[in-house]
Order: sequence, then C-alpha cells, then structure tokens
Amino acid sequence: MTVKPIALVTGAAQGIGLACAEALLEQDVFVVLSDINARGVEAVALRLGPSADFVICDMSDSGAISAMFDVVEEKHGPVSILVNNAGIAIPESFLETTEDTFRKVIDINLIGVFLATQRAAKSMIAHKIGGSIVNMSSINAVLAIPTIASYCASKGGVMQLTKAASLALAPYNIRVNAVGPGSIDTDMMASVNASPEAVKRVMSRTPLQRLGSPREIGDVVAFLASPKASYITGETIYVDGGRLGLNYTC
Repeated sequence: MTVKPIALVTGAAQGIGLACAEALLEQDVFVVLSDINARGVEAVALRLGPSADFVICDMSDSGAISAMFDVVEEKHGPVSILVNNAGIAIPESFLETTEDTFRKVIDINLIGVFLATQRAAKSMIAHKIGGSIVNMSSINAVLAIPTIASYCASKGGVMQLTKAASLALAPYNIRVNAVGPGSIDTDMMASVNASPEAVKRVMSRTPLQRLGSPREIGDVVAFLASPKASYITGETIYVDGGRLGLNYTC
C-alpha cells in the first residue's frame, strides 16, 4: 500500500487533467491518472515518475468506474482526493443533435461524475477519511452556447451535483467543490485558435485578453483539494479571465 495520500484524477492523459495531476504531485500526494486513452495515460504516468500510476477507465461505463476504484484500492489504498475531470463536448446544431449524442455527453460528464463521487465517498466513509472531491464544471454551467446544449446541460448538472453532494457528505468531513474553466488553451480550443475571427470573438468576451492555461486550472484544483481550503465546500470556482463579470461583447 502507498503511504502518501492517494489522489485519483480522471481524464488525465492530457490537458487540464494532466495539469491537475502535476499540481497535486507538488503537494506530496501519490497520483493515479485515469483515462480511456491507454497508451497516452501510461506514457504520462511513466514520465511523472514513481509517485504516479495509471488506470484505464471508460467513464461512461458504471462497471468500469467501480472496477477502477477496486484496482486503485487494492494496489495503493483508499482514495482521499478525487478529481472528476473526464469530459467531452460534441458540437452540433441544436436541431440536429440526436438523443444518442446527448446521452453520450451526459453519461460521461454527469453520470460518470456522480458514480465516481458516490464510490469515492463510500470508501472515504468506510476508512474514516476526511477527503476532498473536486469536479470539473465550466462557465457553460451558467452561460449557454446553442451548439453544445448537451455540454451545457451536463456542466450545469455538475454544478448542482457538487452542491448536493457537499451537503450529503459534510457530516463525514468530505468536502466537494468544483472548478469552472473559461476559455483554456487545450485541444478543445484548437479549432478556435486556428481561426483569427474565432480568436477575436473569444477575446471580446475575455477581460484579461488571453486564454487560460491548463496549469492555471490545475493549481485551483490542487488548492481546493488541500487543507488550505478546509472550510470551503459546495462551491464552484470560476477560472475564466473575468468572463462571468462581463455583461456585454464588443
């Protein structure tokens, strides 16, 4: 069993999930990176060194989520930090979005978060761990974009799930919070970065006039997971360059 506190980060093969793992490693915890991308997550875990390991998981599969925790607990011990980062967006016209597409996004972005949160909490309670769960929401929990209706719905759900879970788990000293990124320089933004007009639109609604970095999200996640945030629960911290405070576009 691993002596250090155990953190499990989903969707950690790249981007924000990887940045969260890197930030948590600096807090002297053992980090298990989870992703459906087997080759990618293994390579990243090896690069991060002896305080990291990996597990493969499809967050749309309830059985796989349960098995993921079983593997981590058998190999390293119970998780005291869970970062629910795995998520997808499938841009489509609202009128063209199919039920299958909508369900796919909800299954990973919301139901997967619920199942992982519930499973982690049961283990924390059983082992009397005052743990921390950090969910990845989005500014699209409150700001809608018509071409990603399923994503907006899922992230709004994550925001409310975070509040509900924080109330349910407070008696066990388990804190549940969320982070809501704005426009972050990840692969999801690649198509925007390739278009000067699209970049101009993004900057018009970003007061700090730049994209955020994955590490800027990871640092907030690491803070919420740490004892420094010991009196914070049920909150969503928006890391958006000032976007939510802006009531106009230019």
